[in-house]
Amino acid sequence: MKAVSKAESCVPLLHHIRRYVPLSDDEASLLLDSIHFKIVNSKAFLLQAGQVCGGNYFIVNGCFRMYLNTDYGTEQIIQFGIDNWWIADYTSFEQQRPSDRFIQAVEKSSVIVMEKKEQDVLFQKLPQLERYFRIVFQRAYTAQLNRIHFMLNLSGEERYYHFHNSFPDFVQRVPQYMLASYLGFTPEFLSKVRAKRG
Repeated sequence: MKAVSKAESCVPLLHHIRRYVPLSDDEASLLLDSIHFKIVNSKAFLLQAGQVCGGNYFIVNGCFRMYLNTDYGTEQIIQFGIDNWWIADYTSFEQQRPSDRFIQAVEKSSVIVMEKKEQDVLFQKLPQLERYFRIVFQRAYTAQLNRIHFMLNLSGEERYYHFHNSFPDFVQRVPQYMLASYLGFTPEFLSKVRAKRG
């Protein structure tokens, strides 16, 4: 099998950045010197509760879930991350304090890791990266507001159909118990909804 260089592995990130801000080849080289590429096996963790979130992770390919353990002894998924998106516990990452969350690979995945110290240096050397991350965070914030809206205003059945119609491929990609957790109901309820649909 042909070995893939770091530069080749990071092409999706460079494309993603250049969709929003200019980045010269020299600047891209500086960025590449400050990040690293990582393969993550299915069910492996990028973060576990009690740890400080060590990186801001760009998902080259694969799927992750961020979840926390509730007081009722259940796992509550609060975010999924898929190809060409970032995932981290930003409170833990920015404040360098222990997290109460887990970030786990749903399938074999690959990520680009930007550690806190390197990110801070890059923001000084490449100020357009701050603009890039502002745009990324605005999009993520909008997505979270939309999720809150449909969690508060739609019934469980409506939430499922809304999510299914919006992301049909993703619904097939993750285990149903994870989808149920993310949508705020039990796997049994999801089974009934799907059976009703026929």
